[in-house]
Formats: sequence, C-alpha cells, structure tokens
Amino acid sequence: MTSYLRLEVLRALRDPKYLILAVLAPIGFYLLFATLFGGQSTGSAHITVQAALMVSMSMYGAMWAVMSATGPRIAQDRTIGWTRQMRLLPIRTANTLIARLIAAVALAGPAIVLVMLTAVFAKGVTLDDAWRWAVLLALLWLGSIPIALLGIAIGYSIGPEVAFGVLYALYLALSALGGLWMPISIMPSGMQAVGKLLPSYRAASMGWRLIGGKPFDASDALILVGWAVVFSLVALFFASRRANSR
Repeated sequence: MTSYLRLEVLRALRDPKYLILAVLAPIGFYLLFATLFGGQSTGSAHITVQAALMVSMSMYGAMWAVMSATGPRIAQDRTIGWTRQMRLLPIRTANTLIARLIAAVALAGPAIVLVMLTAVFAKGVTLDDAWRWAVLLALLWLGSIPIALLGIAIGYSIGPEVAFGVLYALYLALSALGGLWMPISIMPSGMQAVGKLLPSYRAASMGWRLIGGKPFDASDALILVGWAVVFSLVALFFASRRANSR
C-alpha cells in the first residue's frame, strides 16, 4: 500500500496539468481578483476581500488537484490494463480506492498552502490568531475529500475519452455555483439553493466562517459527509463491477 501510494503521488506530480491548473492558475486568479476587488467590502467587518478570496482560490486549486489525480488517471489506467494488473496483487479493491483517495488528497495540500503564502506575502493577509492558519488548512484539506471521491467514481464509471472533459465541466460548475468565483449571495435564489448543497460551497464555507470569527455550522460538515458517503458508494460499486467483469 505504501509503495502504491507513493507511486500515485509521483505520477500526479509529473503531470503538467496538475502544476498549471491546481497550482499556478489559482495563484494567478487570486492575484487578479484580489487586485481588482480588493477595495470592495465583503459585507462582514471581520473578513477582507483578500482573505475571502484566499479561501475561495485555495479550494479552487484543491479541487482540481484531487480531480486530476483521480478521474482521468483512473480511466486511463483501465484502458492500458493497469487496473487489471493491480488485481493480480494482494490488494483488495477497497484498499486500492483508499490509496488513490489518500494520494489525491495529499496533492491538495500544496495547492492550498501556496495560495495562502501568496495571500500573505503579496496581499498582506493576516488572521486574528496563528492557530487559525492550521485549522483553515485542515478544513480545506478535509473539504477536498468528497471531491476526490467524486473523481474516483467518475474514473471508474466512464471511459478515458470523456473522463477529462466531464470532470473539467464538473470542476467549473462546482466552482461557479459553489461561490468560489463570486459571492453566492448575488446569485438568483434558485442558484443559491443549489449552490448551498454543493460540497465546494460547504468546504469553502467552513473556511470563510473560521476567518470571519463566526461559529462552526454543523450543516457544512453534515453535507460534506453526506456527499462523501454517496460518492464512495458509487466509486466502490463501479470499481467492484469493473473488477468482476474481467
């Protein structure tokens, strides 16, 4: 399991799309949006635009990090026969999924940390207490788990020729409707209702509440756990189905 986990992480780090879309793009968007809208108000006296955007773009990068390490790669592995070779090893299907999940979530760390460092050194973002930085990192990291499970489910359920396109479309939809590009409060009421059910919004919401000094909202965690359970069951179903079909 340890060797397999290390292999998955190294494979993802060598993918230029990870560097461009999960690391460089969120930093670039953060600098752009923080410069354009830095003087505006967020509606809260305890949170600046630069800090709110830091949470949004950190989650934006984390989402692509876990998606790129799961869906397209799993679909490609199925095509070239790698998953068939893996079934010859003494590793259960569930353990393989866990290893892929851990590898994907590990890759979200650099995407989150680098956006945070950019916010601190380029825009002077500060938080009231030092411990909030560690908790913010942990919350966004954990918030990426349902997205990673979604990627795994997509990777085992569709072919490689469409996996990247489907996941990228979902990535954009989750980002836009989840309030990572614009405040969800300015969207039409119907879109707000949908957006508040998405894991992207709920993960970012935990971060926004933390840096804004607001109390923890249990609904954020419950919705994230609910999505994680649904996506893990779907992923396990399709992974087991693929294993039994060959």
